[in-house]
Amino acid sequence: MKTLKITALFCLISVFSFAEVLQNQKSALTDLYNSTNGATWNKSWDLDQPISSWYGITMEGDHVVGINLSFNNLKGSLPASISNLTSLRVLNLAFNELEGELPHTLVDLSNLEELKLFSNQFSGNIPSEIGNLAHLKSLELYNNDFVGEIPSSIGDLPQLEKLMLSSNQLQGHLPSSLSELKSLKVLSVFDNSLLGRIPSSIGDLVQLEELVLSSNAFYGELPNELAQLTNLKTLLLGQNQFKGNYASLKDKLPNIVDFDLDEINSEGVLATLDTEEED
Repeated sequence: MKTLKITALFCLISVFSFAEVLQNQKSALTDLYNSTNGATWNKSWDLDQPISSWYGITMEGDHVVGINLSFNNLKGSLPASISNLTSLRVLNLAFNELEGELPHTLVDLSNLEELKLFSNQFSGNIPSEIGNLAHLKSLELYNNDFVGEIPSSIGDLPQLEKLMLSSNQLQGHLPSSLSELKSLKVLSVFDNSLLGRIPSSIGDLVQLEELVLSSNAFYGELPNELAQLTNLKTLLLGQNQFKGNYASLKDKLPNIVDFDLDEINSEGVLATLDTEEED
């Protein structure tokens, strides 16, 4: 009889825990719905129906693991309570009209693998603790109004494969911590106000396939270490203030397909490296 009571007690605790998890997730999703004018979405939610039936929601068991509401006419801002979706692996809110700063609590989504917020109107700084998202593989924040510097904590994302920050209002230097991103395949920061020399440590990103630095205020000599990036297929460097002539650089990159450099740099030999500036 005692064993039966203990078993019943554990079952009761499990039921309450299950209900609490579902309620926390539903509350977070309802906050998202309300803060982004859910009634006017292209594909809206019936809040009286189970979460599993809501458009763009992926669940595994009792947990929300994916939100994909791209191209869905979301207008408003992200609620801080989104951090209650602790099992979330994919958050895709691209191509909407979201605005305001990202909630600081976003960095508490420790299981997040894909964060796609591009083509909105987000502003403010990229959270300085973005490096807390240790499982992140794709960080796509391009075509927004983010300001400030690229956080150095980005170097704490060992699994990151895509870093796409183009078409914002970012300033400052490329953080030296980028060289820690050994899995990085795409680094795109064009159309910002970034400046300084390209650090020689960029040659450590040996998996890099796409490097897009165009339309910034970078200057000085390109580092010879660029030639170590033999997996590069795209290298776009135009509309900066680089010095020297780099016609031979293309020949040192066997897989290059897209190559862009200002006309003034289109002839001659690969120049030597300037003394680089440290962060």
